[in-house]
Amino acid sequence: MINVTEAKQLINENCSVLKIKTLPLLEANGSILAEPIYAIMDTPPFDQSAMDGYAFSYQNWDKKCNLTVFGEIQTGNYSTEKVLANQAVRIFTGAPIPPGTDTVVMQEKITRDGNTIQILDTFLVKGANVRPQGSQTKKGELALQERQLLSPVAISFLAGIGINKVKVFSKPTVSIIVTGKELAKAEDTISEGKIFESNSIGLIAALNQIGINPVSVEVVDDVEAEIEKAISNQLSSDILILTGGVSVGDYDLVPASLENCGVQKIFHKIKQKPGKPFYFGRHNQTLVFALPGNPAAVMSCFYEYVAQAIGNFTQKEYFKKMAFPLAEDFNKKAGLTFFLKGKIGENSVTVLNNQESYKLNSFAVADCLIEFDEEKEIFQKGDLVNVGMIL
Repeated sequence: MINVTEAKQLINENCSVLKIKTLPLLEANGSILAEPIYAIMDTPPFDQSAMDGYAFSYQNWDKKCNLTVFGEIQTGNYSTEKVLANQAVRIFTGAPIPPGTDTVVMQEKITRDGNTIQILDTFLVKGANVRPQGSQTKKGELALQERQLLSPVAISFLAGIGINKVKVFSKPTVSIIVTGKELAKAEDTISEGKIFESNSIGLIAALNQIGINPVSVEVVDDVEAEIEKAISNQLSSDILILTGGVSVGDYDLVPASLENCGVQKIFHKIKQKPGKPFYFGRHNQTLVFALPGNPAAVMSCFYEYVAQAIGNFTQKEYFKKMAFPLAEDFNKKAGLTFFLKGKIGENSVTVLNNQESYKLNSFAVADCLIEFDEEKEIFQKGDLVNVGMIL
């Protein structure tokens, strides 16, 4: 049996292949750039008015004289007619600055009489209210670095400089197999000895939250042939998650079924609670996670290990870890790392009640998992502990 640190290291070592995909901008939202982006044009692509007002040549302006207005340039239009000394053109925000001008006076800073304006802005300087060509980004300039998160604002930025497709680290394809003879569907009338199946629902929701829709979700009986058939059908996915049947009982058939399907076991069992029987293996490039069937163990193992593997594919960090002081004393036996459901307060984190692995009521209101080190037994109020933020 290995410890938590060793398990996470082995998972990292088996997530070495990165897949890169070219996506349209909107589909790449939330992804990580797999290559640097260089500007393909100047932005703005021309000298541009930053205000509604009047464009004129500051250099040729005789401040004792008023300016004669001729014509206007609306946003989206362009004028090639040169503006002479002591002339001005009505201009609107975003419109190109016409030839012969270099400054814009705000419309609020003038008085107008017919086609004549008087400038009232005594603080006006040359170049005021003009966005120079290329002042945001110049053609050929680095716009975004590789491994930059494509946030909604980054997506807008790239669209504004003419980029419509990007290469990103691809999300893995994920399949889910839930095992258990006792499982009933939500729409079923529950009978004696049955329970409603919730593990697939929790896993689907957790995957959806990080932008992944599983390609397949299957619920199978505790029958070796059925389990093996389901496994064989899903070994083309990047990640295969199984729940249940992974311990040492007579009907814990998953480890043997995985072996029969050619999956190489990397480890089976971790010194932790919950989720001690956790299994990790590999079939060619497919990573296989077999989680214990108890629902709190399923979700704890997903956050601690499966999310880590997904992050290796996407190059994003999920389930971020932070250090918080404990709100109360806590004691445990040495030999196992504990992952307990917690709630973060203003300046500390509290261990919730109902920590048993078959219970989800505390997990449903938790906002974190608190990690208690394997060998340490006594934790006092105020001690710093690692806390994983639930997605």
